[in-house]
Amino acid sequence: MPSPEDRNAASQVALAIVQTKPRKGRYAENLADLAQAFEQLAAEPPDLVVLPEAALTGYFLEGAVYDVALTAERFASDLAATWRTACGERPVELIGGFYENDDGTYYNSAVAVRADAGGWRIEHRHRKLFLPTYGVFDEARFVSRGRRLETFAAVCGCSAIAICEDVWHSIVPTIAAVKGARVLFVPSAAPGRGIDGAGELTSVVRWHEVLRSIALEHGMYVVYAGLTGFEGGKGMTGSSCVVDPRGEFRVRAPLTEASIVRAVLDWREVELARAGLPLLGDLADVLPDLLLDDQLPLPRGIGGACTP
Repeated sequence: MPSPEDRNAASQVALAIVQTKPRKGRYAENLADLAQAFEQLAAEPPDLVVLPEAALTGYFLEGAVYDVALTAERFASDLAATWRTACGERPVELIGGFYENDDGTYYNSAVAVRADAGGWRIEHRHRKLFLPTYGVFDEARFVSRGRRLETFAAVCGCSAIAICEDVWHSIVPTIAAVKGARVLFVPSAAPGRGIDGAGELTSVVRWHEVLRSIALEHGMYVVYAGLTGFEGGKGMTGSSCVVDPRGEFRVRAPLTEASIVRAVLDWREVELARAGLPLLGDLADVLPDLLLDDQLPLPRGIGGACTP
């Protein structure tokens, strides 16, 4: 039986967020830049590395999505090979966003890849659910949306991935938490908008409010990896961060520079937060009644047919 010290060590996971600043559409060059970032991690390799949405291509590609989109297997293989070159066979979990080509259907996706001495494997894939089509966005014109939100057994325990706008719909992190997620990973590519009264970017302030609210309500870690750099005059706001289960920001990256930030995730913090504010347990009790409300526009009856 492991000692208390061994159990405590196992409850902690070392995390690094690599905030990328990609050259638009230049995948090979951006992969080479990622190799340099991984080399910076080699002296003290983390257990888990998280990259932003569209981390190695840039986000605002429009029709060029079809030229740079990859299969999930190709993207996962490239990530794993780049890690091995820099850090050898040290086991790691790599989470990052990319444009996916699945036999001619295109998605804004993210994968969790486990790389170790035995090779690599895709542990989880999430396809972005909510594709913005307002303001500067026209995403749904070029890619298809995902249909499911699932959890997976990450190195840091039960986790989920939600891409950018997914988390602005509160039902998404709620479903992740109800399904058991202790950590929510949020790869994002968010352009900056507005200036608030304190001189900060309004969009960054709002993002921090959303992320903190998710962490507090569900007693979970929220790991946000933001793309940075300029694309067609639109400035991506970086601001990668880790919010702990009590809503405290553990680390924050700068707005405009490629950077690496590190943190430690501790399962015990999730347990303590949920014990002190058991909102998630209350929700699990009440949720069946809420979902049985016949006024909700949910599928009913055999075969998923909706009632009139």
